[in-house]
Amino acid sequence: MTVVEADGNSVQPFEVDDLDIYSGESYSVLLRTDQQPAKKYWISVGVRGREPKTPQALAILSYFPHSASKLPTIQPPVTPPWNDYNHSKAFSKRIFALEGLPQPPKTHDRRLILLNTQNTIDGFTKWSINNVSLALPSTPYLGSVKYGINDAFDQTPPPDNYSSSYDIVNPPVNNISTYGNGIYTFDFNTTVDVILQNANTLTMNVSEIHPWHLHGHDFWVLGYGERKFREEDEKQFNLKNPPLRNTAVIFPYGWTALRFVADNPGAWPFHCHIEPHLHMGMGVVFAEGVDRVGEIPRAALACGITGFL
Repeated sequence: MTVVEADGNSVQPFEVDDLDIYSGESYSVLLRTDQQPAKKYWISVGVRGREPKTPQALAILSYFPHSASKLPTIQPPVTPPWNDYNHSKAFSKRIFALEGLPQPPKTHDRRLILLNTQNTIDGFTKWSINNVSLALPSTPYLGSVKYGINDAFDQTPPPDNYSSSYDIVNPPVNNISTYGNGIYTFDFNTTVDVILQNANTLTMNVSEIHPWHLHGHDFWVLGYGERKFREEDEKQFNLKNPPLRNTAVIFPYGWTALRFVADNPGAWPFHCHIEPHLHMGMGVVFAEGVDRVGEIPRAALACGITGFL
């Protein structure tokens, strides 16, 4: 297969026998139909990031006009092991923007370092970002911000960073987190860096893969790294041809660096695209240029406090 596109943006074509695709991602691949047309061919799909409890999924590639009613005579290919993270990283690091696509700004105006942790609140397992577990308010953010309804959500923004003493390779010493629904507000048309920092879960020697998805924007994936992100790691950033994506993976015990321009007025969720993780608190909200948003349809204001406007 030849990979030619990721998340709606062209990439430098490259050949693969398999590809990693996580929730929220999309790829376009070219497949050359140059095999024996009378034969049938297996396609295998496996689970990544967590040990699967089911067999790999199977499909059949069949050449028209031959019937697909008969199974292939050969054994299906075996997908890479679920925990072969080096295989996953190698795939991700082969993705570069096609020549001619926009390059990222050379510097950032603001940087967030978001620590992903697993915690507990009131005895329930939760996910947190910089020790805040997102609990969405009943009133939509866009209307709250535009119309200055300050009691609709927490007016204290979440932390931009986490404590430098936090040990990412062991379960948290204090696993208690707090609920929050404050937002990050950016000056319009500024450049924002987001460093996603992974850590150990509540279970020893466990750190999971998380696909992070940003609404309303594409971002440049500037690079990946192991262990804690350090300021000197910025020297590794790819500013020449980083891929434009809207979803990026953070690998176990590592970091992923993103850069985007806050140029789309609105209030935008940024969250893990594994849906239960979002509902368990793994997400944040970015707001920018809300004063530039025109009239909001009444149907979008029907919930919470804005429903009474």
